[in-house]
Amino acid sequence: SGRGQSAAPAAAQKDGVIRIFRQRGGRNGKVVTVVHGLLPGAALVTLAAELKRLCGAGGTVKDGVLEIQGDHRERLAAHLRARGHTVKLAGG
Repeated sequence: SGRGQSAAPAAAQKDGVIRIFRQRGGRNGKVVTVVHGLLPGAALVTLAAELKRLCGAGGTVKDGVLEIQGDHRERLAAHLRARGHTVKLAGG
């Protein structure tokens, strides 16, 4: 189910760009928003809580990648850009 996804997190961390994907595969047809390239460690957990509150949705942090339930790409991108991050909407 993770076809072609293994290179994206490594590339995202190296170039400083936050990439926001929408994924449906392997989740029984439910859409999640996946965010690659955020800060690792405790800062990521704090930011994840803030972004989940912003979207009013649940989510999790797995292997340094944030997953939020539902399609919230535009809202997340606008919020992260306002905080001074470089953001790209990637994938479908």
